[in-house]
Amino acid sequence: QVQLVESGGGLVQVGGSLRLSCAASGATFSTYAMGWFRQAPGKEREFVAYISRDGGSTVHADSVKGRFTISRENPKNTVFLQMNSLKPEDTAVYYCAATLRYLRISGRWADVRQYDWWGQGTQVTVSS
Repeated sequence: QVQLVESGGGLVQVGGSLRLSCAASGATFSTYAMGWFRQAPGKEREFVAYISRDGGSTVHADSVKGRFTISRENPKNTVFLQMNSLKPEDTAVYYCAATLRYLRISGRWADVRQYDWWGQGTQVTVSS
């Protein structure tokens, strides 16, 4: 089974940038599709972005489209989330998640129940 560890979170001003990383171990990384989710205090966990096994297909939530970019480097067992033009409403704990399901077929990449492995999360705080 895959283990996931996020890093790269922190405190940033409005309009700033951060790059989150999620390092995977314990399994063949390229067999997993990956997602990023976030959860703000008092709110449900929400979808941010999805990337297919080979990185050839990505999906971004409307709220981050044009500002965030998901990518992966399979030889380094890592998935990234580049976040630009950050807003206060981006403040949340960010989680990476892995799945063996074929979400490109089902279209259910935004459903938290489709992901079976999760990291511990990394805090992102955007100050105004």
